[in-house]
Amino acid sequence: MRVTLIAGNWKMNNTHLEGMRLVQQIGHEIADVNPQKVEVAVCPPFTALRTIQTLIDADRYDLVLGAQNMYLAEEGAFTGEISAGMLKALNVTYVILGHSERREILGENDDEVNLKVKVAYGAGLTPIICCGETESEHAAEETRSKVERQIQAALAGVGPDRVRSAVIAYEPIWAIGTGQTATPKEAQTTVAYIRSVVSDMVGADVAGAMRLLYGGSVKAGNAKALMSQPDIDGALVGGASLEAAEFSAIVKAVT
Repeated sequence: MRVTLIAGNWKMNNTHLEGMRLVQQIGHEIADVNPQKVEVAVCPPFTALRTIQTLIDADRYDLVLGAQNMYLAEEGAFTGEISAGMLKALNVTYVILGHSERREILGENDDEVNLKVKVAYGAGLTPIICCGETESEHAAEETRSKVERQIQAALAGVGPDRVRSAVIAYEPIWAIGTGQTATPKEAQTTVAYIRSVVSDMVGADVAGAMRLLYGGSVKAGNAKALMSQPDIDGALVGGASLEAAEFSAIVKAVT
């Protein structure tokens, strides 16, 4: 049985002190949620990781720590970058890779995402691999071809055992931060197709075990309808993860 995962991507928001207060509020709000049924992760900026780690490691909150990115080399002269090993030393569990903002704004390509996936696994991190289409691609009915290409590239050369533990987040770019959201039926159709792509690559058993998330203007009001779809196993939450009450309401909506 796939355990629901709700992951909050704070993006470039919150100092370490603001992040600490947010985690304390979220921890209080979801204190009664069974972590065996819903896994809740927070992905702060790099500058807040250590602060949030200390709160989680103190066993005060049933939260899991994630990072928003990492570099594709293990170490070296890469000024300003963060390695997978550095994240692992902070007890980071998940790392978001291939987010559309990094692809569209910062020029990351499929080959780089694939290298990062392999480096993440080498360090013992679990990747949350993002895929999704632009508004023009959506209008041109190119959603399937776009996500298929992204997933095949991201998982190229990754063994079935590792693929099984990977998380894939379908985030239609036209729905990120816009207030627009794919309908539950639209989201399910694309996420089910992603599962079929993985199945063709590494087998139905592996594809059936891995968790697939939806992201794109997820909020408390639409979370339950989205998460009730048979192939959607959780959400990658952006703006709503910055508000403790709203993020906690999303978590509670899917229990």
